[in-house]
Amino acid sequence: MLIAFFFNGLAQTGNLQGTITDDNGLPVPGATILIKELNKGVVSDFDGDFTMVNIPTGTHNLLIEYLGYADIKQEITINESETTTISITLTSEATELGEVYVTGFSSGQAKALNTQKNNQNITNVVSTDQIGKFPDANIGDAVKRIPGITMQVDQGEARNIIIRGLAPQLNSVTLNGSRIPSAEGDNRNVQMDLIPSDMIQTIEVNKAVTPDMDADALGGSVNLITKTSPQGFRLSATAGSGVNFITDKRVLTGSFLLGDRSKNEKFGWMISTSINDNDFGSDNVEAVWLNEAESPITEEDIEVNPYIEEFDLRTYLVQRIRRSFSVNLDYKFNENNEIYLKTMYNWRDDRENRLRLRYRSMEPIFADGTENIIGYEGEVRRQTKGGIDNNRNKNKRLEDQRMQNYNLGGKHLFGNLKFDWTTSFAKASEERLNERYIEYEIGDAFEINQDISDTEFPIISPINSSDVDLANFELKEITEENQFTEEEDFNIFTNFELPSDMFGQGDGTIKFGAKARIKNKNRDNNFYEFEPLSGFESLIDVPLRDYSKSDFATGSQYQSGQFVTPEFLGSLNLFNTDQFENELLVDEFITANFDVKENVFAGYIMANQKLSDKLTVLTGLRLESTKIESTGNEIIFDEEGDIAGTSELNDENTYSNFLPGLHFKYDLNNRTILRFAWTNTIARPNYVDLVPFSEINNEDEEIFIGNADLNPATSMNFDIMAERYFESIGIISGGLFYKNIKDFSYVFISEDQATGYDLFQPLNGDNADVFGAEIAFQKQFAKNFGVYLNYTYLSSEAKGIRNEDGDERGNLDLPGAAPHMFNGSFSYSDKKFSARISANFSDAYLDELGGNDFEDRYYDQQFFLDFNASYNINDNLTFYADLNNITNQPLRYYQGVSERTMQMEYYKQRLTFGLKYDLFKK
Repeated sequence: MLIAFFFNGLAQTGNLQGTITDDNGLPVPGATILIKELNKGVVSDFDGDFTMVNIPTGTHNLLIEYLGYADIKQEITINESETTTISITLTSEATELGEVYVTGFSSGQAKALNTQKNNQNITNVVSTDQIGKFPDANIGDAVKRIPGITMQVDQGEARNIIIRGLAPQLNSVTLNGSRIPSAEGDNRNVQMDLIPSDMIQTIEVNKAVTPDMDADALGGSVNLITKTSPQGFRLSATAGSGVNFITDKRVLTGSFLLGDRSKNEKFGWMISTSINDNDFGSDNVEAVWLNEAESPITEEDIEVNPYIEEFDLRTYLVQRIRRSFSVNLDYKFNENNEIYLKTMYNWRDDRENRLRLRYRSMEPIFADGTENIIGYEGEVRRQTKGGIDNNRNKNKRLEDQRMQNYNLGGKHLFGNLKFDWTTSFAKASEERLNERYIEYEIGDAFEINQDISDTEFPIISPINSSDVDLANFELKEITEENQFTEEEDFNIFTNFELPSDMFGQGDGTIKFGAKARIKNKNRDNNFYEFEPLSGFESLIDVPLRDYSKSDFATGSQYQSGQFVTPEFLGSLNLFNTDQFENELLVDEFITANFDVKENVFAGYIMANQKLSDKLTVLTGLRLESTKIESTGNEIIFDEEGDIAGTSELNDENTYSNFLPGLHFKYDLNNRTILRFAWTNTIARPNYVDLVPFSEINNEDEEIFIGNADLNPATSMNFDIMAERYFESIGIISGGLFYKNIKDFSYVFISEDQATGYDLFQPLNGDNADVFGAEIAFQKQFAKNFGVYLNYTYLSSEAKGIRNEDGDERGNLDLPGAAPHMFNGSFSYSDKKFSARISANFSDAYLDELGGNDFEDRYYDQQFFLDFNASYNINDNLTFYADLNNITNQPLRYYQGVSERTMQMEYYKQRLTFGLKYDLFKK
């Protein structure tokens, strides 16, 4: 009977299938395809494809509506039990509307806004044309321009995504719908700076997920959609160069894309590649503050004025090479069946030298017999970080990160039944081989001056410069470590969709499906220490280089001095037993190694129905079942406190989540939409938090332990949104959202009773409330000008977080919740020249909880200003120029209050320029 139901609709009916492209043969997503007399309609997907089923036989008038373009009308004929295929091209001749031309950036806006307008759920969409109009080298920098999103940076590039104020591990990032694994060792964060922006066709941010989407998207889900095969021949290439002003060294960029479709239009293919070679660095100051010290009278801790316990001056020299390669294929057997293969391989090498001057173990000097502080004393160390001298490391620490994704899928039409399936394999890895450190120290305490009159720019220096003479530095250690982290995902999911008209209002659908995700993550590190058999006694006995510079970006008052050269460190034959003794230090790595297996099985059903000619409802239920098995390690000590061995620890956890959802969409008129959503989402804990382990750091007097019993965070979400779309390609929108989060994770800091060390353990908090508002405005005006603005306000309160004494802390924001976020740009564009200035602001927010208010770490506010311009030399060739970080915005953390710098890292500006070539042939 079920099979008969699938095919019953074909009696006296047929189907329509088609593709919509622009005049360059690129897909047009978000177009509305209507047969008004039948009250039937569909929307083209990201590949420009659409399917309309159960159409009565005969001749019908087809209407194609697309914001910013004139309507297209076309007559079609439907034959019984057949699928009619058509191709529709939106031509540039149809794009002139009033006094605004759809050119350049506005063409990308049209694709994005049409998709966003026709989606049933609350989303933000950015197309490839839009991405290319901002000076963003990686996809993270492109995503940060979307409303409600801010990014955490690494070496000046956007890496970790924060959606609506929720931390990176609470959000999901997918590639063509499949979850991207994480190359990070201790969390679920996806490295957004690993993926070049020019490899992506569309970015879709789902802020209210539907039941057919993965539910582990507590803040939201970012879906990156790769480029698809063109409808005709396409060749595109980019070559550029530039300079980083922090090091005055070069930038090299290049990309290449080639694609075509066979004469019978059944087989399509595209290959694309991208490379970015960036030689840059950063200047850094870091400080750890204390407000307690041991009384010389009572020998108990007393509260004192804040002072610095540890202070770093750091110079980073980095070469970052980002490569990406993609092959996409599709084959249409007939009008009802097609398959596709989408692949992407990303590979980034980070070669880094770090020169670190560290004043440490600083403590007050008290006047005799009193608790009056008269000065400070401490130690000092000079450390060089590098790697082995070979063709891969090149005397630098090499961080080799890779992410690969392979999707094989199909789309099929059996009568009225739409069926699609996908199998995918994804893998992410991070490898650091032969990472070396050499460190010299003055271990005897000497008097130190702390100039903290300006706590934003503190200055630490010796009272007597002779105390830190290079000849006084003695070798502390030479070490080499190897780190390897790998995560593998295997996914298979199926979706079935049937037409349904429950209320007699026209086309609706019932959709159901299932998904399985098999994940494995492991980390395998080791650590060696080396003792030279001769030499190395003093810092003056080895080759040195002075890394002081008058234009140190954090201020000329910071001069780091001389360090062991990376070339000398890299040349050492450390495993030559005639020169060095070596020891494998198990306590330095074994507790960091783990293996986690996570299996998620999910099923869903949902209905998308019209309740009237203006009101549509989408409702459904998703069930996700999770099983996690984790393996960690602990060190066994004998009675004398020496290492007696290691022991493997195993644990597992199983849970299920029922996740209903409801979405209303009300079309007030053709260009005004009201939306409401009630959704339920989850966020699974970080892998390392689930691992049963115990790690003791004697030098820092810290203990870290896992918690296999952590619950996933759950959230009930409410969203309302109003959108008004302009015919001249633009939007004004505003909305409110609320999230009630339970069982969020945080790190509880207490004192270990046996050792007195700080004890760190992840725990579940009680609940958190997040309330926010978003507004956005985009519009083209005065024919050549455009404005792009959005603002997000956020308020949050987290409950159930305890301080080091076990008392609940009040008036706490949820970590990661930035109260204010703003994006803006102003552009000019004509047929030859375009220019844009762009601004991005995010307010300061609580980043990491300490044991009390004084120890809390905050991520400071950021304001980025970028400029880019391009000139069309002819129809195919364009010159471009980008200037990034005009404001020289640093990465800055502060401790407790904004004036108290914890980390301050500057990158200066980056200029790139080059040529782009595009050739289309249909």
